[in-house]
Amino acid sequence: MKKISFLILIVFYSSTFAQTDRTEVLTEISAKIKQNYINEDVLQSVDSLFQSEIKSKDFNALHEKEFTITLTQKLRTVAKDKHFFIKYLEKYTPQKKINEKEQQKQDNFHNSLENFGFEKAERLEGNIGYINYKGFAELNSSKKAAEAAMNFVSNTNSLIIDLRENGGGDNDMLVYFCSYFFKDKTNLYQTFFRNSGKTVNNKIQSKVLGKKYLDKNIYFLTSEKTFSAGEALAYFLQERKMAKVIGEKTGGAANPVDPFFIQNKYLLLVPTGKITSIYSGKNWEHIGVIPDQEVKVENALKVAYTLALKEILKNKTKTELSETEIKNLITKLEE
Repeated sequence: MKKISFLILIVFYSSTFAQTDRTEVLTEISAKIKQNYINEDVLQSVDSLFQSEIKSKDFNALHEKEFTITLTQKLRTVAKDKHFFIKYLEKYTPQKKINEKEQQKQDNFHNSLENFGFEKAERLEGNIGYINYKGFAELNSSKKAAEAAMNFVSNTNSLIIDLRENGGGDNDMLVYFCSYFFKDKTNLYQTFFRNSGKTVNNKIQSKVLGKKYLDKNIYFLTSEKTFSAGEALAYFLQERKMAKVIGEKTGGAANPVDPFFIQNKYLLLVPTGKITSIYSGKNWEHIGVIPDQEVKVENALKVAYTLALKEILKNKTKTELSETEIKNLITKLEE
């Protein structure tokens, strides 16, 4: 009995000793959010959250990953903003300041392992293009992959872009990829940043690498996982009647983020801007992109493919298939 009591005492002592005082890091994160978060209306609620957590000391007993996951969840709940994110940087060096250029170089390498988000490009029967696009990597590193994908589908009659697993990413890459579907240079949307008071115009580029995809039917596949820049791509073309959205309502996160490094140990993403479409004066924050045809995520490709084939029949567009073959394919897809 005495040995058991002794072991319990050791475990209790070790657990108590392992606690980390989070007061300083919570104070620094709170300050960054106050200075930079776009929505001033919820800053008081966010401040109350941090003051409460500092006072309770509940975070002190959590390991680093558990701490950042829990704080992220609480921030998103209080602010009602899914863009908040905190990550523990496991391989940090306390004495060495994080070099953003070196970090970008590492990110580019990791993104290259996934072809900068371009998972697949193929031609479906009936001359329908299909691109599975999973995320917007940094612009300069992504251009060649975008060019290859868009050139591959350039001769198709319609295009299906699969955004069901697209979690967003680089804003500049978003604007660049949108440029493949617009003929002329034009303002796409504005972004207002509260921390600087500046409004930035985000303009479609008149020139891109490779061929643009103009005046053809476009279909976006979406899910509840489609997020941020992934939502933006579908939103901006849908509102202009340039594309149809098939699938599920998207996540509803429009506010762009900026990264902040806390104590050279944590990465904090704070929504710093508000996007406003030049076309409609609106955005998709909290709302999501509403599909033109809402279907289960696993059926979205089949439905979009069927719609594209029916448009080909309707417009008597020439393909490698005969009219009978297209009708048979539609019947098979609808079974």
